[in-house]
Amino acid sequence: MNPTETAPTTDLEHSPVAELVQSRATGAQWLSRYNSSLLGVFGTPQRVLVRGAGCLVWDADGKEYLDLLGGIAVNALGHAHPFVTSVISSQLATLGHVSNFFTSPTQIALAEKLLEITRAPAGSRVFFANSGTEAVEAAFKLARRNTGSEEKPRTKVIALEGAFHGRTMGALALTAKEAYRAPFAPLPGGVEHVPFGDIDALRAAVDDTVAAVFLEPIQGEAGVRPLPAGYLRAAREATSAAGALLILDEVQTGIGRTGKWLASEDAGIMPDAVTLAKGLGGGFPIGALVTYGPETSALLTAGQHGTTFGGNPVATAAALATLHVLENQQVLGHVRKLGEHLRAGLAAVHGVTEVRGDGLLIGFDLDADVAPAVVTAGLGAGFIVNSPGPHTIRLAPPLILTTEQADRFLAALPALLQTAKDAQ
Repeated sequence: MNPTETAPTTDLEHSPVAELVQSRATGAQWLSRYNSSLLGVFGTPQRVLVRGAGCLVWDADGKEYLDLLGGIAVNALGHAHPFVTSVISSQLATLGHVSNFFTSPTQIALAEKLLEITRAPAGSRVFFANSGTEAVEAAFKLARRNTGSEEKPRTKVIALEGAFHGRTMGALALTAKEAYRAPFAPLPGGVEHVPFGDIDALRAAVDDTVAAVFLEPIQGEAGVRPLPAGYLRAAREATSAAGALLILDEVQTGIGRTGKWLASEDAGIMPDAVTLAKGLGGGFPIGALVTYGPETSALLTAGQHGTTFGGNPVATAAALATLHVLENQQVLGHVRKLGEHLRAGLAAVHGVTEVRGDGLLIGFDLDADVAPAVVTAGLGAGFIVNSPGPHTIRLAPPLILTTEQADRFLAALPALLQTAKDAQ
């Protein structure tokens, strides 16, 4: 066959991917191959997952799990959502990649939609990346462009203790966890971390030497910790007075995760920029930086930032499809209602000492340091959850989780806690 001709597409049953899906290799065999072929930055995975549908996934050994983590708040519409997969397939069959020398209708339409749902004013703009950490890197560079004057340069960036903004070098400088930071020091300079939730400490730190303040409305990696009431408004007032940018990291909390397009909506403020990713593509990799207003949007000019794959037609089509379902099938209202139900149910479980979060981003603390053992017990019982700390469990399920599925987990949780304690 001439290599310039289009390859036949009818023999999909014998494609390399189909053969992998149909493989009879066990999970243990796959993990052995994993450990001998992939860089060990994640350790050994907990399971080898081969198929998903809605809020359920199946591993290589055929075991079914209720996914209450959603790829860490990524699979907003669950797994293999038929509308999203059909839109992705259609777009890929039409136009897959064009580079940033060109644009596409899906890229433009998605940018317009994000400006609409984030309530950005005239003159706002969007930059597309491939992930949350890349969106934060773009925001970090945006902050560095808020230089101040030659007499009074802006050299500092403020973030919070407990913050997690990503693992690339700029995002890592904003991230507070020393275990993540120490192996890669020295990190980009000028970042200071102030105590979480302390408005007075923030006000004291923000002066005319500060270029930007980075905040997560809810700290996910730290155990699902919402900022206290009034904090975002105080941050807006302090940054505005000092001429610093207020940049909100909504990578985990945005795109309906809390039952709102942005978790920060209730604060009644306008930031200077917002980073988005995770749920935006419904499982397809995409990130975005939204800059608010013409002055902030003008800080990054042609040639000062870029990405080869960012905003490609397939990723932006996936995001448009995801937003369409969220908007037209009343998903956000469902998230708010089910989140209240789930948090109330968790608070009633013996051994749960505190429940935090908003919508379907939930963290709950236990009366013993058994959270990792609860994750293990959950896998054994067919539930996928996460432990960001020794006594904290995080839930970030698909936004289409049903009440019946939530209740199934609530009914099983007491036994999971007991199993975890017995294993200690």
